[in-house]
Amino acid sequence: MAAKAQVANYRMGTPRKPEQGVRFGVMRFLPRGVKKGDYAKRHYFDVWLPTVAPSRKLLKQYQTSGAAKDAKAWRRYTAAYRREMSKTDARQTILALAEIAKRTPIAVGCYCDLAKQHCHRVLLEDMIRQAADGQF
Repeated sequence: MAAKAQVANYRMGTPRKPEQGVRFGVMRFLPRGVKKGDYAKRHYFDVWLPTVAPSRKLLKQYQTSGAAKDAKAWRRYTAAYRREMSKTDARQTILALAEIAKRTPIAVGCYCDLAKQHCHRVLLEDMIRQAADGQF
């Protein structure tokens, strides 16, 4: 039986929870006005990993399509994001994250407020779990 992935998601800038382990920032753009040495101190991330962030093109479509709140647009965005994540670099990164998550807790984070909108980090968390189970 495969080890379960210890993976969670979080919103950038929220205080770290003890069970989160290594925090990966999975957004396309770095936070503005934050010094490199302050990313972890200010609760952003330990490692920036744009390889699994939506492409600039997809991010723009997300922002203009209403996918943050509209169910139909969200389904289209989800399919497009999953297609992007099936490409070699992203897929291999997800497989690596899954192997790490089998051994130690990790968390994937973005700027989105899940109380108000959808976010790719939830999709990514699911893909990491699938990869850990050999289903990705």
